Amino acid sequence: MNDWPDRRTGDRSERYGQGSASPQPESARAMPHIQRRPAPPQRPQVPPQSQGYDDRYQGGQPGYGNSPEPDYNTGQVYGGGAGGGRGGGGGRSGGDAGYVQGRPAPDWRRRIKLGALTLVVVLLVVSVSTYFWADGKLKREVDLAKVIERPEAGDGTNYLIVGSDSREGMSAEEKKRLRTGSAEGKRTDSMMILHDGSNGPTLVSLPRDSQVEIPSFKGSESGKMFQGTGRQVKLNAAYAEDGPELLVRTVEFNTGLRIDHYVEIGFGGFAQIVDAIGGVELDIPKAFKDKKSGADFQAGKQTLNGEQSLAFVRTRYAFAGSDLDRTKNQQKFLAALASQTATPSTILNPFKLYPTMGAGLDTLIVDKDMSLWSLGNMFFAMKGVTGGDGTSMNMPISGSANGNLVWDKAKVKQLVEQLKNDEKVTVKGN
Repeated sequence: MNDWPDRRTGDRSERYGQGSASPQPESARAMPHIQRRPAPPQRPQVPPQSQGYDDRYQGGQPGYGNSPEPDYNTGQVYGGGAGGGRGGGGGRSGGDAGYVQGRPAPDWRRRIKLGALTLVVVLLVVSVSTYFWADGKLKREVDLAKVIERPEAGDGTNYLIVGSDSREGMSAEEKKRLRTGSAEGKRTDSMMILHDGSNGPTLVSLPRDSQVEIPSFKGSESGKMFQGTGRQVKLNAAYAEDGPELLVRTVEFNTGLRIDHYVEIGFGGFAQIVDAIGGVELDIPKAFKDKKSGADFQAGKQTLNGEQSLAFVRTRYAFAGSDLDRTKNQQKFLAALASQTATPSTILNPFKLYPTMGAGLDTLIVDKDMSLWSLGNMFFAMKGVTGGDGTSMNMPISGSANGNLVWDKAKVKQLVEQLKNDEKVTVKGN
């Protein structure tokens, strides 16, 4: 039986590689040539898109075993989509609903959580950086540990806020524009006690012309003890004689109220803060002028810049009550300044917040125990003076002696007791 395909050449005896009886090696022989019958033509079929069919190969059916030759690659791609591969649904129109165009749908919950976490981290870093930046700018130059024979502490916190006529850091042009003069050293231009307690803040102005007694004290620089002789002087003379420590000692001795923190700001810093926040809106009930301070105001609501604000709080010769009327204007202005500074438009705007803080901190002098937290509490207490349970007043005055204002001792004692016990202040000042 003939088992060779048709069109063969040669016979079985001529098969290559069977060896020979001759001792000589066989010579090369031609391989038999076998011709295949042509495969019947097949009608091309276009596979569905979901099978990943590559149109470069159109000779066979997609899948296994349908190509012209057993190992022929049809270009089919498996696993490219949700339903790709054999028997899978389309990657675009079928399969898992969590996939779009072969990609997973975005997880918005996860993205929102990551975004919120990032925002918290950024805010935390900025807050911590701002804290250390501001803390580093504070001038903690006043040592209240040098103050002797101090009264017992009461409830709440008492700040002694001092506005000085310091011209430190001001150019000759600024001194001329702000009408500060060029006197050497510095003196107190205004003094106030701010009590921050549970019954609302209380702001008490201490007129600089108040007559007080200079007690015994320890020199802030020399450490030498100076015995009290009963000297009666104006309150601002204590600051001029031995600085903030003697001023605190004098206020505590004449009031019986313990001062917890000391804060002082000069002319230049005061004007810069006002300009940094874009001015302070104030309602001036009556027009007034003063050549010495440079004040020239019309009645009604108006926005004061730094130069005008400094003139407003320094003016006293234009008023019948002189220093008492000036202290009322100082209270009114400081409350307005705090109220208009502690707003979202300033706190949340770094282009406003940092210049404002920088302007104030550059000239601010505080005691060694003052923290930024305490300073912030003072600021917000000042804001609350004119609202809610806040109270503002002058120290009660009973009359005058030698041109100095004499405090009403009975009322002062009652006022101090209410502040010490953190009670609602009922005493009326001038």
